[in-house]
Amino acid sequence: MRLVYLSPVPWESFAQRPHKFVEWFHGRTGEPVLWVDPYPTRFPHWRDLQRSRQSASASPHASPPTWLVLLKPGGLPIEPIPGSGWINGLRWRSHVHAIANFVEGGKTLLAIGKPSLFALKLLNRLRDCSSLYDAMDDFPAFYAGLSRITLMQRECEIAQRVDIILASSSKLKSRWANIHKDVRLVHNALDLSAVQAVGPAPMTLDKKVFGYVGTIASWFDWDWVCALAEARPEDEVRLIGPIFDSPTRKLPGNINLLPACDHAVALKTMTEFRVGLIPFKKNALTASVDPIKYYEYRALGLPVISTDFGEMSLRAGERGVFIAQSVGDIPAMADSAIQFIGDAGDTSVFAIQNSWEARFDAAKILP
Repeated sequence: MRLVYLSPVPWESFAQRPHKFVEWFHGRTGEPVLWVDPYPTRFPHWRDLQRSRQSASASPHASPPTWLVLLKPGGLPIEPIPGSGWINGLRWRSHVHAIANFVEGGKTLLAIGKPSLFALKLLNRLRDCSSLYDAMDDFPAFYAGLSRITLMQRECEIAQRVDIILASSSKLKSRWANIHKDVRLVHNALDLSAVQAVGPAPMTLDKKVFGYVGTIASWFDWDWVCALAEARPEDEVRLIGPIFDSPTRKLPGNINLLPACDHAVALKTMTEFRVGLIPFKKNALTASVDPIKYYEYRALGLPVISTDFGEMSLRAGERGVFIAQSVGDIPAMADSAIQFIGDAGDTSVFAIQNSWEARFDAAKILP
């Protein structure tokens, strides 16, 4: 079985769930994959320029392997406007034709990683292909106004027409189970080989770095992080990643901001942490989030302090996981996390059980 994968992120971006899915698929089937880069599905925003500059400075994913065909259909950022499908369809014509030729090579799975008019066009064209929608985020929550309304409509239409829906969080599974009979919970996971190459973090009590690696955007809780820094003035709070939402106040002196780095360097840097942080706001945007960094922190043996949001809310009480219900919980949570000592055997088992391969195998997608 071949795969046509409509990705929510470009191939050149750092490796994420979409990259791991196609690598897993090829590894299990030996069949070729056709990857379709995303195009704008909302009106442009001034922040897009900042994101473009940040992305250009980040380390890209490797060049496509020989078994992967990369298509970049592109499109004007006019999708919310009625008739935009016809306008962009003119430039998509050759790409749709190339996909149709690829599908003729054998039985094919059409996997949609982001709702769009292009995805609907392919569902109409490739009616004989099996199909799935990988709901890895609440995509409309990232949009506003007409763009959000339009994307919600597209997403619902796609969800009703595909054979299978994969949901990355319990919230998303519950949402889509109301309109589809086959919704499978497929949490995010970790790159096992990358984690094993780094090894577990040394559990020394003298180096107290509370660390975060990831994008810092509208969902990032600066107030929570500042409260942690003020509660632990002798320790370092290290934040690593691109900043799209700057703090509105002066940061405590023990908060150290570092630029984005590639995945291997990020994992190596995590071994310098004593505690891993996931400081996200609790809102509609984060309600459906299952953060990959949770799996990476725990696979490195790190305790995790998280705010009470999304899938993390369901992990309260798990060993090594500390969920702060409010800012007032921070001092006690920090003390408990610092004192936590992991077990190497448990850490190794956790990493294996939460690898991308184990996750997608368990979803039973392939015949």
